[in-house]
Amino acid sequence: MSSAAQSDRHFEFKLDSRSGVPAYRQIIDQVLGGIAAGGLKPGEQLPTVRQLAVDLAINPNTVVRAYRELEIREVLETQQGTGTFVTDKKPKSNELERRRRVAQLAGELLARAGAEGITLQELVDYFSELQKEQNRRT
Repeated sequence: MSSAAQSDRHFEFKLDSRSGVPAYRQIIDQVLGGIAAGGLKPGEQLPTVRQLAVDLAINPNTVVRAYRELEIREVLETQQGTGTFVTDKKPKSNELERRRRVAQLAGELLARAGAEGITLQELVDYFSELQKEQNRRT
């Protein structure tokens, strides 16, 4: 619900407390998504643990957990006294992680669509049309 961004930055972190996804997972997913989409580039500095925790109104240990997992994956690098930076290594994606992320996104989409009165069949029909359009372009 809250967002975090330094005033000179364009990348924002947002937490959705209604998603059922732990905050640390949301941070990890947003960093990985930001890198994949090009919103976070190698060498770019992330907010400090303290700053992100304050901006998102969460416990700093939650941010530490997310940053640490991303460091283990070699996606982030923390330089003592300087900050946490995006590395130039591409995130490693395994099939299990990918399936978990797809399931999470699909669940969120279905929940939001259901709240708007949109049925699963309407979504399937829409996605089929999108795929047909994409196939025509290629």
